[in-house]
Amino acid sequence: DVALTPSIAIVCDGHDLPFAEGVFDAVVCQAVLEHVLDPQRVAAEIWRVLAPTGFVYSEVPFMQQVHAGAFDFTRFTHLGHRRLWRFFDEIASGADSGPGMALAWGILYFVRSLTPHRLWPLARRAAVLSVFWLKYLDGWLLRRPEALDAASGTFFLGRRRETAVDDREIVGGYRGGSG
Repeated sequence: DVALTPSIAIVCDGHDLPFAEGVFDAVVCQAVLEHVLDPQRVAAEIWRVLAPTGFVYSEVPFMQQVHAGAFDFTRFTHLGHRRLWRFFDEIASGADSGPGMALAWGILYFVRSLTPHRLWPLARRAAVLSVFWLKYLDGWLLRRPEALDAASGTFFLGRRRETAVDDREIVGGYRGGSG
């Protein structure tokens, strides 16, 4: 994690994990990769510390506005996220939040950009009340391939492998609605 709290045992840099090779059976990387300078290096470090049949679970934003200010660097399409984990066999992947959530984020940040700083707390409450229901459309929308192209975020679950998945296979795995 990035902050030491009572439930956190270790704070470290994901680019250089302080663990021996092959010591973990699984790694969960949730809402982290958009905040690191080199996601490929972090993915390689996760691969390194996983056992030969270890698992990775990753969630990243796609259609989301900046959060964490200056410490927000990257977004991933579904296939971009898949390619990041090319040294893993895919077990499952897709949208973890859909276009409804993406639209809600967009409207919230649109209102924020229009609102004077001193009025933002009030405007935020009003904006949240007006858009909170959009996320509930995602359960229905995510059954449609087009929703993957407009997802707020994506997930990947995979098992470590020794060689990279071929880029043609990754591109051939496109499941969105854009053709």
